[in-house]
Amino acid sequence: MAERSMARRAQREVSVDQLAQHVGAALSAGRRAVAGSIRIRGTRVPRGPRPRARGDRISWPAVRLVGINHVALEVGDVEEALAWYGRFFEFELRGRAGTAMAFIDIGDQFIAIAAGRSQPPDQARHFGLVVDDKQAVRAALQAAGVSVQASGSVDFLDLWGNHVQVVDYREIQFSKAPAVLRGMGIGALEKTPAAKQELRSKGLADD
Repeated sequence: MAERSMARRAQREVSVDQLAQHVGAALSAGRRAVAGSIRIRGTRVPRGPRPRARGDRISWPAVRLVGINHVALEVGDVEEALAWYGRFFEFELRGRAGTAMAFIDIGDQFIAIAAGRSQPPDQARHFGLVVDDKQAVRAALQAAGVSVQASGSVDFLDLWGNHVQVVDYREIQFSKAPAVLRGMGIGALEKTPAAKQELRSKGLADD
């Protein structure tokens, strides 16, 4: 009887390393452990791919990251934000949710502009916004009195404290399918030799 009880307890023990790797996102912060192992009682298996049993361990199938569908920016007022960003970028809306949210279309991606920001300005946290002419954005920001470096990276804070880094499509690995670029009304944007080499080294270039 005691041996069966010990066996059942052993089956419920999961190493912290495996937990962090496979199901860490499914556990609340209050149930995480920093010791060598933890014992879980009554934890429900989250919806999604079923785990594969390996002895007394649980193994979850790996899920590949494919890309980023959208980024959401919180602002004070959606209309004001659309007008402000419209001074520097040409865009169309994919749709709206009343006055609470608007969706800026970027072909097969989008940016959600949501009302209700109350947190302090971003510091290290930021996102990279890809454009067809980084230097033109720099000039427009400077003309509008927005703080931005005279050369190098184009980083700025919008009126609500969102940290945006503008990058040139030609200088980075990120690539849109030709059909998407055509649908967006954008002609061929030739990658720089450095960007091509980066793509080539990862087996992501056609040539």
